[in-house]
Amino acid sequence: MHANLRTFDRVGGRKLLSQHSSHRFPISLQPVRTSLVFGSSLLLALLGGGTTAQAQQAQTSASSNDEPSYRKEFTYGINFNTRGGLIGGASVRSTRLLNQDWLRFWSIEAVEIKHPKEQKVGTQYGGTIVYGKSNYMFALRPSVGIQRVIFRKAPDSGVQVNGLLSGGPSIGLVMPYYISYDYSDRTTNPTAPATDIRNEQYDPMIHRNEGAIVDRAPLFSGVGETKALIGAHIRGALSFEYGRYRDAVAGVEVGALIEAYSKAPPIIRVAGVSDESLNDRFLPSVYLTVYLGSRN
Repeated sequence: MHANLRTFDRVGGRKLLSQHSSHRFPISLQPVRTSLVFGSSLLLALLGGGTTAQAQQAQTSASSNDEPSYRKEFTYGINFNTRGGLIGGASVRSTRLLNQDWLRFWSIEAVEIKHPKEQKVGTQYGGTIVYGKSNYMFALRPSVGIQRVIFRKAPDSGVQVNGLLSGGPSIGLVMPYYISYDYSDRTTNPTAPATDIRNEQYDPMIHRNEGAIVDRAPLFSGVGETKALIGAHIRGALSFEYGRYRDAVAGVEVGALIEAYSKAPPIIRVAGVSDESLNDRFLPSVYLTVYLGSRN
């Protein structure tokens, strides 16, 4: 038996066996490798495509969140300005969206304009007047303008900053300032009671006796004698808007306004002094408006 094995080895039997063993599966592994490579490539492609789709969806979602959720806005506010006393007036505004960053609007504002030197004084009768005042001055300001979003807030919270520029005509309404003046004749009896008190527009050439001024007459006593002045205005402002809900808006607007009229409104009058030297036709001011409104 051992002799036969040695004989087999001498004639190269083991070598032949080894050669047959190494070629037992000459082509069977190649399809497996190809399938594995193809499957891995397909899986990576699917994963990559899914990631790209998710990124695009997230980008689209973020972009849609930045888009305003309204097309129109209507606000109304209370105005405070350097020429209007405690409360200057009121305003309304309608705004329409042009695109993501630009809006256009129209507005109308009604304010009272006071003279910088107005001062209330008491009378001997216990009343109160603005000494030297001869006319009230009210202004209606229709305007059109544009609004630019400088910093956009989140849909339901935060503060949005806008820049505004607008202009338009100014309609000045000059209404007489009426006082109650005592014309009673006290030539023979200085302590006689008042028997002749008249309500009329203050005129420094007529009402020279300050002691005879009783009080200010009711506000609209001279409404029938109101005269109009035509002018123009332009303004620039920043608004700081806070809105917790998508369909509501609240905020403040601060800005500067330049206004001019065809002639100086005679608000204050003094005997012997021209109205033009006491009153100015150019009426710049700084203002603040607190506003509320709705969107749709």
